[in-house]
Amino acid sequence: MTYAELQRLYQLPFFELLQNARAVHEEHWPENEVQLCTLLSIKTGGCSEDCGYCAQSARYSTGVQSEKLMDTAMVMERAKAARASGSTRFCMGAAWKGVRMGTQKFDQVLDIVRNVSTLGMEVCVTLGELGEEEAKQLKEAGVTAYNHNIDTSPEHYPNVVSTHTFEDRLRTIRHAQDAGMAVCAGGILGLGEGVTDRLRMLEVLANFNPQPESVPINALMAIKGTPMEENGRVDSFEFIRMIAITRIAIPKAKVRLSAGRTQMNKEAQALAFFAGANSIFYGDKLLTAANPRVNEDQELLKELGMTAQAPNPSMDIPEPDFSKPMVPTADGCLVAEEAVHACGCGE
Repeated sequence: MTYAELQRLYQLPFFELLQNARAVHEEHWPENEVQLCTLLSIKTGGCSEDCGYCAQSARYSTGVQSEKLMDTAMVMERAKAARASGSTRFCMGAAWKGVRMGTQKFDQVLDIVRNVSTLGMEVCVTLGELGEEEAKQLKEAGVTAYNHNIDTSPEHYPNVVSTHTFEDRLRTIRHAQDAGMAVCAGGILGLGEGVTDRLRMLEVLANFNPQPESVPINALMAIKGTPMEENGRVDSFEFIRMIAITRIAIPKAKVRLSAGRTQMNKEAQALAFFAGANSIFYGDKLLTAANPRVNEDQELLKELGMTAQAPNPSMDIPEPDFSKPMVPTADGCLVAEEAVHACGCGE
C-alpha cells in the first residue's frame, strides 16, 4: 500500500474509516476473539542505546534499576502463571543492544526459550539486533515470533535514537523472517512525529514481504527522566484512526493494543477493537510500565462478548509474495521493492 493510498484513508470521515476497517476485519478475522499476550522483562535496565522514549536506557535517570538476566526457573514460574491466567503468547524482552552467538547471555536465553516452548504457548522474544545465525538458533530453540518495532517513519527515526539506524531495524527483521520466525513489528505514537510520519511508518510495515504477523500500536507513556518526558498524550481518536488504517493496510496481521492502554477508558478500547484490534498485552505490567489489571481486562472482554484466541505455537509463518520484486538494500538484505522505496533504504 502506498503513502498516497494511506493518506486517502486517513482523510476519510472517522465513521466511514471505521466501517471500512470493520469490513476488512470481519473478512479476515470473523471470530470474535482477542489474543492475550503477557510481556515479561527478563533483563531490565542498563541498556547502552539512547532511544528517547525508553526508561531502560543507562543514559537517563528514570529510577529503573539495572538487573541481570533472570534465571530459567524464575522465568518458567512467570510463564506458567501467565498461562494459568489465560495468556496464549508469552513475550520476553531484554534491555540490551543485541545478542551474539557464543556468549553466556545468549546461551541462557536459548535455554529459557527451550523451556518456555514446552508450555504450549506461543513464544515471542525481543532482544535487540540479530544476526543471521542468532536468528536461526532462536527459531530452532522454539521462538514463534520476534518483536522488533520500527517505531516511526524513516525520516523521523534519527530524532528518536542515534545509536542505531532505521536500516539496522530492517536488517534484524529480515534475519528473523529468513530464519522462519513470524515478525511482530509496529510503532509508537507520540514521539513528536506528525501524521505524515505515522503514515510513512505504516507504509514501510505494509510493504514488508511477507507482511508482519503482528503489528503492535503503542501510545507513548512519557517517562520522567527521558528526553520525551514532556510529550503530550496521544488523542484517542487519532490512536483509533491508526488502528483502523493498520487493519486495512495489513489485513491478516494481529493488530495489538500495546503500551498506553492505561490512558484509554473502556469505551475507547472497545472502539479500537471495533476498528480492527484483536490482540492486547495482558497482565498488570509491561516491561517497566503499568498495564490494566487482569480482572479489568477480563470484565471488559466479557462485556464485549469477546473470547481469548487459542495459542498456536506451530502457526504457519507468512510466506513472501514472490510476485513482488525483491531488491537488495545497501547491506545486502533482500526486501520488497516497495519497502525500499517507502523507507529510502539502499537507494
